[in-house]
Amino acid sequence: MKLTTQLAIAYPILQGPMLGVTTPAMVAAVANAGGLGSLPVGGLSPEKTHELILATKSKTDKPFAVNLFAHETSVSTSQADIDTMLNLLEAIYEDYGIPFSRPALTEFNFYSYQDQIEVLLHEQIPIVSFTFGLLEPAVVDQLKQQGSTLIGTATCVREAILLEESGVDIVVAQGVEAGGHRGTFLTDGPLPQVGSLSLLPQIVDAVSLPVIAAGGLFDARTVKAAFVLGAEGVQLGSFFLASDESAASEAYKTAVLSASDTSTALTRAFSGRWARGITNRFMEQVEQATLTIPYYTYQNSLTAGLRAYAQQNNIPELISLWAGQSASNSRRGKASDLLRSLIEQLDFDQEPV
Repeated sequence: MKLTTQLAIAYPILQGPMLGVTTPAMVAAVANAGGLGSLPVGGLSPEKTHELILATKSKTDKPFAVNLFAHETSVSTSQADIDTMLNLLEAIYEDYGIPFSRPALTEFNFYSYQDQIEVLLHEQIPIVSFTFGLLEPAVVDQLKQQGSTLIGTATCVREAILLEESGVDIVVAQGVEAGGHRGTFLTDGPLPQVGSLSLLPQIVDAVSLPVIAAGGLFDARTVKAAFVLGAEGVQLGSFFLASDESAASEAYKTAVLSASDTSTALTRAFSGRWARGITNRFMEQVEQATLTIPYYTYQNSLTAGLRAYAQQNNIPELISLWAGQSASNSRRGKASDLLRSLIEQLDFDQEPV
């Protein structure tokens, strides 16, 4: 089945889910322009998840995806590592004159995708995408019984094969160029850092599912190259970072638009998971401290207040400036106009290649 038919969209272009940046307005704009909007809700409460879904539905009657985090939530971390990280964070707060309040772990709520499934089922979400792992078989069965199409994320061939075996319908091949968090979920080897040019055709050859390319795509040339390499669709994230509907602060957008091909790096500093973002002082300070970074759920919670303050007050040195290696090619404007311009260049009335 053709990908556009499978997803009930006009064009095989997906908007990458970017938690903290993607808004219901962005998702709806992409959906209304013929692509697939993707609403990120990873780690959010069921109530917030429901609120965002309803907000998106109020802006479009087109199908859109809801994106989940499938990470392990029960991994523990030592109190000593948390205290050491808090000491560093307190010093950083003081450097910027920001009031610091030492949080207790009991203040953190770690929501799993399993807490959100009932909301997705109730709202009859037609497309569910996820990253950071595999969904439990029982959840896969629930979503399949409702008729949802499942999209999983792979950063290497082994992960793609496991996703296919788990029952997903489509695989996103996330190259190392991609901005934001790596979708990696295999931890018995080195972090997969395979570029899209190498990763995409290998995953296409390894699985029988449609494959969507992600990472380094920003114009008609790169999208056409992905189709030549066997992709049936493409996912663009950084492409929409500077759009009018983006929730990124002005400082964030300016940093993206003024970035170069060497401005980004992989880091665990902000969240405890590997992610690609524009290098800034916070990343450098955490990495130079050579301390043990707590597991994702803890580190992400520990830095949440600082990131929120920096976003609200336009302090780019403290913002997690997630962006891909081609992010400097982002453009300002309405998300729908950006997408339509790309579609015109691709001329989908003809063969995409």
